[in-house]
Amino acid sequence: MRIGIDVGGTKIEGVALGDDGRELSRHRLATPVEYRAVLEAIASLVKRLEAEVGGKGTVGVGTPGILQPGRGVMLNSNLQCLNGHPLDRDLVAAVGRPVRLANDAKCFVLSEAIDGAARRPADLPADRPDVVFGATLGTGVGGGIVVDGRVLLGVNGAAAEWSHTTLPFLRDDERSPYACPCGHPGCIESFTSGRGLAGAYREVSGRDITAPEVSERAGSGDPAAEAAFGLYEDRLARALAGVINLIDPRVVVLGGGISNNVRLFENVPRLWERYTIAQDLRTRLVAARHGDASGVRGAACLWPA
Repeated sequence: MRIGIDVGGTKIEGVALGDDGRELSRHRLATPVEYRAVLEAIASLVKRLEAEVGGKGTVGVGTPGILQPGRGVMLNSNLQCLNGHPLDRDLVAAVGRPVRLANDAKCFVLSEAIDGAARRPADLPADRPDVVFGATLGTGVGGGIVVDGRVLLGVNGAAAEWSHTTLPFLRDDERSPYACPCGHPGCIESFTSGRGLAGAYREVSGRDITAPEVSERAGSGDPAAEAAFGLYEDRLARALAGVINLIDPRVVVLGGGISNNVRLFENVPRLWERYTIAQDLRTRLVAARHGDASGVRGAACLWPA
C-alpha cells in the first residue's frame, strides 16, 4: 500500500492506493496555520488511512514550494509556516518511517505520467527516454518533468520552476498584468495564471473581471473575452514552446482551473510551432485524467508500486 498526502493552503488530503493503483481510502483535513500542527495533521491522516485499510504503507508528500537539498529547508511555499523548516526530517519523526517529498506540481505530473493522460504507450521505443512535462494553471503556475516514470528534482530541488522565468519571445509592448511575488517582471506565471487571463481581458477591454468570468463570456461569444483568450493562448503557446525547445517532451499535460477551457487543447498546438525549432511536432497537449486527484495520487507514487 502507498499513502499520498497533498498539502494545500486550505486543506490537507490523504489517499491510500493499492499496488494496482486502486484507491482504497481518502480523507482530508483543514490546513492548520502553525508548522507543528501541520506535522501532526499529516501524521494523523496517515494513521487514519492505515487504520481504515488495515495495513501499513509507504508515505509520499506533495507540498507547495520546494525542499532545497543544500540547506535542507523549505523555500517559496505559499503556506508560509513551512518556509525555513526541514520538513522532510520532521515528517520522518512525525510518521515514524522514511518519507519522500516533492513539490505538488511535480506530484501532479508524476500521477498523469504513470497511469493518467500521459501514460507511456506500449509502442514507444525502449531506447528513447520518455519525457513528460506538466503544468498547473490556476492562481499560480507550477510545473514538473517526469523522465521514465521518475520525477526530475534537480541538484537544487528546483527543476521545472519554469513559471518564474521570462515569457519567451516577449514583445516590446507587453507588460505583466500584475507584479508576481517572484520579483521578476515579465515572468511566465504573471501571463499564464488566472490573473494573467483576467489581465488579458483588461488589456483588450479596459474592464476588470475574474478568469472564470472571462471563460464564461468567451463561451457565450463575447468578442472581448474571445480576444482575451486569443492573447492568453498565444502567451501560453510561447511559454510551452520554450519547454519544447529545451526538453522536447512526448506529452504536455495541463491541470488547474484554467485547463477546464477545452479550447486550449485545440488552439495552443496550432500556435506553438511558430516558436519551436522542430516542426510537424509530435508533442501532444492533453488534459489531466485524474483532475484534482492527480496531486495526492502522485505523492503516493513517489514510491514505486
